[in-house]
Amino acid sequence: MIENFDIDNRLIKLADIVQQQCDAQFKRLEDTAETNQVKVTAAFQRNRVSDAYFAETTGYGYSDRGRELLDEVYADIFRTEDALVRESIASGTAAISLAMASNVRPGDEIIFANGLPYDTLRSTVGITEARGSLAEYGVTHKIIDTKDNKIDYSAVAASLSKKTKMVFVQRSRGYSIKPPVDKEQFETLSTVVKGYNKNIIMFVDNCYGEFVKEQEPTQWGMDMAAGSLIKNPGGGLCKSGGYIVGTKECIDNASARLYAPGLLKEVGATSNKRLMFQGLYMAPYTVKESLKGAVFTALLFEKLGFKSYPKYDELREDIIQLVLFDKSEQLLQFCRGVQAGSPIDSHVTPCPWEMPGYDDKVVMAAGTFVQGASIEFSADAPMRDPYVAYMQGGLTYTQVKLGVLKACDIMIKKGMIDIR
Repeated sequence: MIENFDIDNRLIKLADIVQQQCDAQFKRLEDTAETNQVKVTAAFQRNRVSDAYFAETTGYGYSDRGRELLDEVYADIFRTEDALVRESIASGTAAISLAMASNVRPGDEIIFANGLPYDTLRSTVGITEARGSLAEYGVTHKIIDTKDNKIDYSAVAASLSKKTKMVFVQRSRGYSIKPPVDKEQFETLSTVVKGYNKNIIMFVDNCYGEFVKEQEPTQWGMDMAAGSLIKNPGGGLCKSGGYIVGTKECIDNASARLYAPGLLKEVGATSNKRLMFQGLYMAPYTVKESLKGAVFTALLFEKLGFKSYPKYDELREDIIQLVLFDKSEQLLQFCRGVQAGSPIDSHVTPCPWEMPGYDDKVVMAAGTFVQGASIEFSADAPMRDPYVAYMQGGLTYTQVKLGVLKACDIMIKKGMIDIR
């Protein structure tokens, strides 16, 4: 029982009220998860997945049918021609960087259709100066700001040229308050761009968005999508890895760069195929649990007098929940509370630090079984105004509920929340 965690009784009573008020939203999330679970199960069955394909391979990894089958299942679920799923892709940024760099050439141009990309991707294209950036290879870029928090289709259309090879969309909000991109925006943008030149690659950073809806952006006009296996599609079980799904040409280009020209997907030893398959199977349920935690958090903080986005009853496009604070100390204590409510390293005190790839010091609370796994319960934020905590993940709803209540309790004890 939550009372065993020495949480203020007034907060526990408020949490009960919040949970009851969230019932309708929870039901909607359950329905989406069921649809996605059926979709994933059907893909496993169509591709005849068997435990005989879970065996570890070594060295070159030739003739690894399990590795090939995993690619086929991903392509089936995302409704694409092909996929590249590898545990050697270290992160979502690595997957996106690989997909991007492999599909442009010197003299090409990338258009960022909804503003600055996520902090760690800026060095890939040269927005932030870095060794090996695409700018060093003569690839240019344009950044198109959003209008009224949505893609500015007219501005994107006006920016297209003969040099444009790729139009990039960041589905999730990243470290910003702007809302994530929805189906209508994806479809309209694709129509605009393909009307100009059908050969331009529509590419989406799909991190934090997989299985939140009943379809994926690759069904809404995107040619290619990429993400991390320690986020949504890994279901909390994958120890590492990333994926790219898309047209066969895009995937061939990515595999040629990952390994070597001419080898494509014929090599690459794998040791954790069972977890990669099982994590994918569990993903719809795990995403649903994390979303329930986000809905609960949104309404709880609203009742405590804080701004939180999205609102508890809004439609969800990703798993991220924003909580806005007036002061940096409130933000810091929230993250420390999340850490204190975690199953792993609950005794650790998060402190802001200069994390590689970020322009500001970042505080990260993540008591996770897999280092950096964003589908597990975590909260992080750059220490800059506005002071916004970006909370995401949760293997179970109860994990999120407990962690958030622990964070609130710490803030109450420090006089940062007035609860009556």
